[in-house]
Amino acid sequence: MPDHGAVAAAVAAVHRQDWGRVLAATVRVCRDLDLAEDCTQQAYAEALERWPDDGIPANPAGWLITTARRRAIDAIRRQATLRAKLPLLVEPIDPWDATAEEVNAVDRLPSNGLSREPARDAIEEVPDERLRLIFLCCHPALAQDAQLALTLRLVCGVPAADIARLLLVSETTMAARITRAKKKIRLARIPFRMPRAADLPDRLRSALGVIHLLFSSGHAAPSGARLIHDDAADRAIALGRLLTALMPDEPEVRGLLALMLVIDARRATRVTPDGNLQRLEDQDRSRWDRATIAEADALIVGNLRAGNPGRYTLQAAIAALYAEAPSYQQTDWGQLVVLYDRLLQIWPSPVVALNRSVPLAMVAGPEAALKVVEEIEEAEALPNYPYLPAVKADLLRRLGRPGDAAVAYRRAIDLTANEVERRYLQGRLDLLGS
Repeated sequence: MPDHGAVAAAVAAVHRQDWGRVLAATVRVCRDLDLAEDCTQQAYAEALERWPDDGIPANPAGWLITTARRRAIDAIRRQATLRAKLPLLVEPIDPWDATAEEVNAVDRLPSNGLSREPARDAIEEVPDERLRLIFLCCHPALAQDAQLALTLRLVCGVPAADIARLLLVSETTMAARITRAKKKIRLARIPFRMPRAADLPDRLRSALGVIHLLFSSGHAAPSGARLIHDDAADRAIALGRLLTALMPDEPEVRGLLALMLVIDARRATRVTPDGNLQRLEDQDRSRWDRATIAEADALIVGNLRAGNPGRYTLQAAIAALYAEAPSYQQTDWGQLVVLYDRLLQIWPSPVVALNRSVPLAMVAGPEAALKVVEEIEEAEALPNYPYLPAVKADLLRRLGRPGDAAVAYRRAIDLTANEVERRYLQGRLDLLGS
């Protein structure tokens, strides 16, 4: 029998890898997001209780899906029974609530736990349950920030605190967004059926945003002891490939896949063997995945030749310039500024303006770049964004202002929740001797 430590590790692993799949399968049964989330959580709790005695199943995710689905079925039956026996104590049955016919239909579910919906209602061609649930949660009745927050939390299992950091808001604001989104789904009676294929384009922007933020959470974890969460990055790329296969004619789908690929090609060199952050200029470029960079480049070139590149295509083109340069010093800094200028035209984000300051410093000098950073700072556009004081500190150091740089480094350290990044920033601060 496995000990409790082995069980806890197994449950943690299947939580990271399959939470979204278990939740998606459960939603397909009960059509109720709150109930599905509760049943999924109960299934994981039951695994912690039963696996030490029963053993870790050969298919942990399948066991969890079956357990969560059974709990959902029981809840639906209890609800239907209550309404049948106590009609005077409850509201009339609503068209969106479970009926006896629906409950009976649950017993006829296929063995994989997925309900069979009419082809005219469902996007049956989507081969991944998590991708289906992403599109379902990205319902146009919800504000986009609510779509992103809800989907990242429920489907992707990203902690609420990390979502807050990714979306540059407070944890309180993030929790309120998720609560409001779930409440609106319930009160507005938003039906939990898979969108039709014709509905996908209207939900695409938010779906792309979810996948991009999931990748970001794996590429540079907002908090914790590790810089990279391989499972999150791998899952995002897998979803990007699935979406590209589903919608091959959408340029921004290809652009997002290219962006993730070209950034991920450097994964092996971003952290030293002893777990410290490795700066781009210090990374061993011979270890970068050139096949992945070439795949991304083909997607980027195709989109650029088609004209009117979107946000993700331009971001991918920027990342490709960094990746394809023979060395850091030989990077085409001028072209990077041009691409950033074009990106700012279609996506006027303060984060883009901050990122632009890095190549601008190489082209026009650190003084010009510092002016841009201070303008962003004075506008209070990124008040708690740790990379702003980090960039500012580096520019001040290059300008021979160690005292001011030390202040900025300390501010960046205070705002950073990832331990690897904190160690890097502390090391930069220590080099100043302040």
